[in-house]
Parts: sequence; structure tokens; C-alpha cells
Amino acid sequence: MKILLAPSETKRKGGEFPFDPNALLFEALRPYRMTLLHTYTNVLQKGDMAALSKMFGLKKEADILSHKKDIIHELCMKAIERYTGVAFDYLGYETLQHNEQTYIDEHVILFSNLFGPIIASDLIPEYKLKQGEPVGEIKVEKFYHEHSASLMDEYLSGEEILDLRAGFYDKFYKPTKAYTTLKFIKDGKVVSHWAKAYRGIVLKEIAKARVESIKDFMKLPIEGLSIKEIQTKKNKTEIIYNIEK
Repeated sequence: MKILLAPSETKRKGGEFPFDPNALLFEALRPYRMTLLHTYTNVLQKGDMAALSKMFGLKKEADILSHKKDIIHELCMKAIERYTGVAFDYLGYETLQHNEQTYIDEHVILFSNLFGPIIASDLIPEYKLKQGEPVGEIKVEKFYHEHSASLMDEYLSGEEILDLRAGFYDKFYKPTKAYTTLKFIKDGKVVSHWAKAYRGIVLKEIAKARVESIKDFMKLPIEGLSIKEIQTKKNKTEIIYNIEK
């Protein structure tokens, strides 16, 4: 089983490893990644504050300037440790046992707005890029869909798929085979922001149990959640959870 996860716009600073684009998931994607990275670097070097403000999604000059750096030569850490948004806070990767972390490293695929599909253990530098913003003239989600969708299909051909991403990331990749997604309901209403938290909670419990199939995942008890309904339409199965607390 492979688990698809969205990234976060907030990221942890620092790192201890050099950046090696050759080591990221999919060797065949390297030239396209490098094209995007060089375009990103060119935008930074031009120093147009309005363009940087838009690309970064930042307003304050000091904040913009703090991200105006040559990321190719910045130190790296695991992607799963780099991201610090709500889902990642609730996952609490650093609190997991070693074998649980290894499960995450091997089973989770992230969809970086700059690097495209990467595995959780891939080493990446800190970067800033607002979701949905182009890099120069490149529309990132369309770019990675064009160059990596077939690679993802092949990579996942023998796997069951649990998709924990927000809907935006379908623009990067949407599975062509059977896959499972989650929806969270509280007081009869679909939650949006807190869905991120529950995705992190669910992933944490999956890692602790080291789940290897959708069948076993459906049997997994998760505190505060109960399965309300399961809907299947075409190749998508959606598990609808009721939030009990």
C-alpha cells in the first residue's frame, strides 16, 4: 500500500545533508525538475519584489528576502521532517518509534509544489512557493502532471492506494486505478481545515499498526472517529468518518 500526502507551505529551517537532485524519486523526472529549479532560481536572482511576493505568497519585504537564496546549495532534511503544517504536526513524525518512521519513509509519497512527487525520506532543502502559483511561465501542477503522471501510474501499478491529499493535488496526479480517499463529518457537516489534522492522526495510527492493505486499514480503530459510510464511484472509494468528539 502507498499513501499519497499533500505538502505544507510552512517548513522547518535547517538541514544536515547536501542536496542531490539525482537521489529524488523518479530518475526520469530529473531533467524536468532541473528545468523548474533553474527557472525558480532565475526568478529569485532577478529580485523583482512584486514577482517574489506573488510566487512566495508573502507581503513583508523582510519575509520575502529571507527566502531569496540559492536553495540548490542549501542543506537538506527528509521531506517528511521538512514540512510543518497541521497534518504534519498531528502526525508527529519525530515522536514515532524507529520502525514506525521507517514505515512512513517507505510508504508515503508527497507532492511538492517545487519538486513534484517525492517519497517521504527524500532529502530536500527549505523553499518557498505558494500553492497554485506559477514559477516564471511554468504552471507547476500542469507541468508535473504532464511529466510524472505516467511514472506514478507505473510506480503504483502493484500497490493499493490511500489518497490523503487535498483535492487541489489531483491536478498533479489522479490515480487511474482503484484508490481510497477519506472525508470527515462533524455535526452533519464536512470539515475542511480540521481535515488536515485528522489526516495526520489517521496516518500516525496507520504507521503505528504498519498497515499494508486497505482491508486492514478499514479494520483499524482510530480514537474519536467512526466509519459512517463508504461510497464507491468509478475507481474512487471514499470512507466517510464521523468525528465523535
